[in-house]
Amino acid sequence: MTQGRFQVNKAVIPVAGLGTRFLPATKAMPKEMLPIVDKPVIQYVVEEAVTAGLADLLMITGRNKNALENHFDRVAELEHVLAKKGDEKKLFAVQESSQLADIHYTRQGDPRGLGHAVLRAKSHVGEHSFAVLLGDDVIDTRDPILPRMLEVHEQTGDNVIALMVVPKDQIHLYGCASVDATDQSDVVQVNGLVEKPKTEEAPSNLAVIGRYVLRPEMFDILEKTDPGRGGEIQLTDALEYAVEHPEVAGGVRGVVFTGRRYDTGDKLDFIKATLKIGIDREDIGSDLRGWLKEFSKDL
Repeated sequence: MTQGRFQVNKAVIPVAGLGTRFLPATKAMPKEMLPIVDKPVIQYVVEEAVTAGLADLLMITGRNKNALENHFDRVAELEHVLAKKGDEKKLFAVQESSQLADIHYTRQGDPRGLGHAVLRAKSHVGEHSFAVLLGDDVIDTRDPILPRMLEVHEQTGDNVIALMVVPKDQIHLYGCASVDATDQSDVVQVNGLVEKPKTEEAPSNLAVIGRYVLRPEMFDILEKTDPGRGGEIQLTDALEYAVEHPEVAGGVRGVVFTGRRYDTGDKLDFIKATLKIGIDREDIGSDLRGWLKEFSKDL
């Protein structure tokens, strides 16, 4: 029975990137701390993991990322001021982030790619399956995918990746999967992976997005994975090895995502995320929707 053996309790969140696409805003502030309305990107990612039942989190950080640790720490002085004012709503919001999860931190050191960042989690994760959530990929809370991925992993023992159909002319921006259908409409068997292929060479328009559920054997594969595209250790290359050698670390399945997802590392997607999430907020949604309707008349 695979269910107990492959139950997942820990998540790894790589956040060591420099955020160069958002300079100069990210010169002194981590890109993951950029706010969508009034909450930083990283909090949406942490909340997603916690909602899926993963409350033991390890962030793989880099230099100048101290603001991430500060955000999830208590600020006693601020809490005292808010409590004294009787501002319970803001006090709750401030305390909520410091009580979300058991969060640990380790530095990546050399910036050697996503695969290397994930490998830095080996000692924390140990001999257990684990989830990986990229720190700039936000999945709308109304369209969760992680619980389904965990379910597929526990049922099959395979590694599970999140896939999304993208326009063919954008596939070169992603890892790309070649797949076979299964008896479940939202699940595919991955038979090949390639990192950022040329458009004309892409085996499909199914892109790998920033959610993974992996077996612990993937660490051993990553340790032996040579640098690939960009001179970095690519997680996609390690997963391709698992596809070709399922006896080593299990095969790879994909859950096809059809919901709302925001690449907050992209300027346009970041703005879209702010508007889409803001429109559905009880406090500002109605006013924002009305303003957008008026604004659109002038376009």
